[in-house]
Amino acid sequence: MKFLRNLLYPFSLLYGLITSVRNYLYENGVLETNRFDTPTIVVGNLSVGGTGKTPQIEYLIRLLKDNFKVAVLSRGYKRKSEGFVLADKTSTAEIIGDEPFQYFKKFENILVCVDADRTNAIEELEHLTKAPEVILLDDAFQHRKVKGGLNILLTSYNNLYVNDTMLPTGNLRESKKGAKRAQVIIVTKCPVDLTEKEQSRITKKLRPTIYQKVFFTTIDYCFELKGANSITLDEIKTKELILITGIANPIPLTTYLSDNGLKFKHLKFKDHHNFSAKDIAEIKKLQTNNTILLTTEKDYVRIFDKLENLYYLPIETKFINRKDDFDIIIKKYVGQSSRNS
Repeated sequence: MKFLRNLLYPFSLLYGLITSVRNYLYENGVLETNRFDTPTIVVGNLSVGGTGKTPQIEYLIRLLKDNFKVAVLSRGYKRKSEGFVLADKTSTAEIIGDEPFQYFKKFENILVCVDADRTNAIEELEHLTKAPEVILLDDAFQHRKVKGGLNILLTSYNNLYVNDTMLPTGNLRESKKGAKRAQVIIVTKCPVDLTEKEQSRITKKLRPTIYQKVFFTTIDYCFELKGANSITLDEIKTKELILITGIANPIPLTTYLSDNGLKFKHLKFKDHHNFSAKDIAEIKKLQTNNTILLTTEKDYVRIFDKLENLYYLPIETKFINRKDDFDIIIKKYVGQSSRNS
């Protein structure tokens, strides 16, 4: 592995140079950046996948939806449609993507749309009769054509961006210097008992500017599985459990299940995997009358109508401390914007 990393290192340097030049052109006005009156909150990362963007977007939806008209804008990765699509009752995970479909099914009275061209999407949203009062941009930290009003950068506790290197040697999509564009940095997937001393150590390692705030969150798993009905973890301990995942980093989930005394067979697929008829058939072959299928919520929305006895384990982002401080930053930005003031 070390030999392979060394072999790919020149490509990392080249990739880093290309992304740095691109950022330089945006920052110096050579390439156009668009600003909008509607408050825009960008949630993203410097690395590829696995930092918890989806539960963080859902946290923001819960925080804002009762007081503001919220829209979520995503690229709609691996969707079978093109251009701007506003989710409605005919939408499916195949049409708008798994994560946008999850938002749409889970939350009432919010707008969910997809478009690779975020500038076009925001313009479309602003022209709606009932235009949103705040737009949450999912995984758009590198989409420099839109100037986010508030940028939230996520980095995983077990893989801080300061310890990583550029693709393809590492997982970074751009230089670590890109972190300076964020007003808020959140260290995600932390141990529940992370001490303030350890938080301080990590914060110093991240070296935030005086304009940046650093927060720490963990994954809060629900003890109750959701599906056609609801069952608890204790109720499935006598069952044959098969875990199906198509996410970037399933380790926190597998660790949680093991820590709760569950034994399971793990069918691991790539992130955003499109489950084929062959995949579904192979899974069905493994099922018996005593089998429970467990998956992530993101995967559930893609295959819930194809498999029986399928459940998912809901998760939420939970702040280890200083939750109120974070909430105040978000509400203050949205409330004091030119559109909502």
